Amino acid sequence: MRIAVYGAGGVGGYFGGRLAQAGADVHFIARGAHLQALREHGLRVRSVKGDFEVRVPATDDPADVGACDFVLFCVKTFDTDAAAARLGPLVGEDTAVVSLQNGVENEETLARAVGTDHVMGGAAFIFAQIAEPGGIAHTGGPASITFGELDGRASQRAKRLLARCEQAGFGAELSASIKTVLWAKLAFICAQAGMTAAARLPIGEIRTAAAAWAAFGRLVAEVCAVAAADGNPVPQAAQERALALAQAAEPGSFSSLHDDLLAGRRMELEALHGFVVRRAAQHRLAVPMSEAVYAILQPWAIRNQRASA
Repeated sequence: MRIAVYGAGGVGGYFGGRLAQAGADVHFIARGAHLQALREHGLRVRSVKGDFEVRVPATDDPADVGACDFVLFCVKTFDTDAAAARLGPLVGEDTAVVSLQNGVENEETLARAVGTDHVMGGAAFIFAQIAEPGGIAHTGGPASITFGELDGRASQRAKRLLARCEQAGFGAELSASIKTVLWAKLAFICAQAGMTAAARLPIGEIRTAAAAWAAFGRLVAEVCAVAAADGNPVPQAAQERALALAQAAEPGSFSSLHDDLLAGRRMELEALHGFVVRRAAQHRLAVPMSEAVYAILQPWAIRNQRASA
């Protein structure tokens, strides 16, 4: 199985590295100092599930890789358009581009670039980030992915990817309603990212402060209300799983939004809370907690984007 990982950061690096360990023909597409380190020293992963190192071909040019069976698309949401426009050399007749990004709009962008038949939805459940060039720190979370065809089919290619993920030793699930999964993850990530970034404290301290934990729950509920209005209702059990996931997370866990804020990097705020606020307005829904978090974090997002320009 030939797999390209487009965006070899925390998510792409961890799952791509595990797949390479299991014998898949994995190719990383990265950039900058991280790419240089991957080429010279390979990938180093410090993980709560066991450290490992792996040598994987790495490039910044998809044309160097060629057509693959799967493309794990793991770039930040604000890079989706630019990266999607470069997917052509990676896409063969039955290639599946699997988004493992935050947010619920990425699949539409990918479909415009490569065609709906080449796109699968996906969600990664993991806390991981680039610790240093060539190095990934996996600090918590289930370290699992859920994916599926956009029309809900249990296709042969989806079953092949599921089997390969299971062989690689990380959790994987094939979903017949991936859009619902994406909305459920958005609910969780808006709460986890919003609260840890706004408070600048880890989830353990959010959980032990009654008002903050109540705000976490309201963020989940608001996103699920928007999902229902948008025609993608999130089952109550899935909402409860979002809260359970936060309860089970390592006390020191933050979020990539928090990490990007502190590091002065561009933030995914618009694809998360910004999207929720805008879509809620379209449906004339009140989402006061989402609006508050968005208002608190927007100045930081603007500052970091200017600094990154």
